[in-house]
Amino acid sequence: MSPKPVALTIAGSDSGGGAGIQADLKSMEANGVFGTSALAAVTAQNTEEVAQSHDLPPALVAAQIDAVAEDMDVRAAKTGMLSAPAIIETVADCVQAHGLVPFVVDPVMISKSGFKLLQDAAIETLKDALLPLATLVTPNVHEAEHLTDVPIETTADLTAAGQALLEHGPDAVLVKGGHLADAEEAVDVLVTEDTSQRFVSPRIDTTHTHGTGCTYASAIAANLAKGYDLDTAVGRAKRYVTGAIRHALPLGHGHGPTNHFFHLDPEAALPAANEAEESA
Repeated sequence: MSPKPVALTIAGSDSGGGAGIQADLKSMEANGVFGTSALAAVTAQNTEEVAQSHDLPPALVAAQIDAVAEDMDVRAAKTGMLSAPAIIETVADCVQAHGLVPFVVDPVMISKSGFKLLQDAAIETLKDALLPLATLVTPNVHEAEHLTDVPIETTADLTAAGQALLEHGPDAVLVKGGHLADAEEAVDVLVTEDTSQRFVSPRIDTTHTHGTGCTYASAIAANLAKGYDLDTAVGRAKRYVTGAIRHALPLGHGHGPTNHFFHLDPEAALPAANEAEESA
């Protein structure tokens, strides 16, 4: 038996280390699992912009997934940046071939600087090939609007968008409300066929949120790999990402990264620990 659960991320890289594969692996390890990876793209990226991006050949993406899944007991997998139709189809084939569940899909579409990370031609492929396989889809407000054509201005709209996304076949949708400008709290809504549940945390006044979505989805995948049910995994990940944002790192000249290992600093971990106890 493995001494530590294994999770797999399939995504693009971030040379600045704050998002993408790099953030995924940090988040997975911080949440108690062994992180493995399959690179789908390489980006030239920092806290200010994504300057360039290059997709890897689909066959190489598949070979990486095969190499991990054939050797290790992968307990959960998640995706991030998958920009092209052929890559999405390849990943979907591999997920089915290896039975990679639970499976978290983070539908990364555009960077904070406006760089397209999902080709327009790949949006329908994402909906048709990948979403039906997902245990959970984790769009932010902008992604949910783009995928559903549901305008989102209130927390009630988060639920409506989640219900619209369920029509594409995932088991559950977590619509993240952190981009709702007028909201006093950061509210995320977990929607399933039968229920909806709100996860609320204080809104933290910071511009240093680079990689937040990657970090959050990876933390959920890590907790699913550890055997927690979906509600518990989301709740644990929400508390973790809130702490990582609260103690974000003002690195670079743009949006600095979240602090994935804030809890290793006793001074930093104390407020987040207190908050987790109050939320329990």
